[in-house]
Amino acid sequence: MKRLYAVFISMTLLFWAVAAAAQTAKTIESHEDFGDYRVTYTVFNSDFISPDIARQYNLVRAKDRAFVNISVAKKGDLQGMSVGVSGNATNLIQQSRALNFQEIRDQNAVYYLAPLRFEDEENLTFNIDLVLPDGSTRELMFRRQLHKN
Repeated sequence: MKRLYAVFISMTLLFWAVAAAAQTAKTIESHEDFGDYRVTYTVFNSDFISPDIARQYNLVRAKDRAFVNISVAKKGDLQGMSVGVSGNATNLIQQSRALNFQEIRDQNAVYYLAPLRFEDEENLTFNIDLVLPDGSTRELMFRRQLHKN
């Protein structure tokens, strides 16, 4: 009976550990804090932008296009602010592409979009240089795998 109990406890701990690891693996960071500022970043397929918004801001929508989105706000504040943003995206064989960010102002929101062409299932490392409102410079790096819809 002790042996059966030990096997049961071992299996329970194993399932718990696997579930905890799976939950951690699903977590993808989408922001980084620099002092009083929070930088939020995303990369999304261009099809997520409606055709009307794409026309309004002269944005190209296509299956092989994505946008890098950067927003900077004071911690605790939801409104983005004007900052300096530049950067590049590098694939696994070290081919680098410059990211040309466009400032978008929509009511009180300020964010930056950079168009990007990509191959299906391409892994990219994004290196973003920021000049924050206080004049300090920061570097942000993150990785994403992109998929065509």
